[in-house]
Amino acid sequence: MYFGKKVVEEIPQADTAIWSCTNEDCNGWMRDNFAFEQEPVCAHCSSPMVSGTKMLPLVVNDHPIKMLKKGTLI
Repeated sequence: MYFGKKVVEEIPQADTAIWSCTNEDCNGWMRDNFAFEQEPVCAHCSSPMVSGTKMLPLVVNDHPIKMLKKGTLI
């Protein structure tokens, strides 16, 4: 009997909008829909970030945090 082998589901991926750190020594990045600011800074080194795309697994973030104005208490 062999019960250990399980079928692995393929995780759907899509081109996702991201922010990447501009510092060459830092490899920080974040998904655009998880950023707290319209133009975020890197959480690791505080450098500016540029927008781009990356092939990533689909993740849904419905929270309207990005719609809030800067300085609004959550």
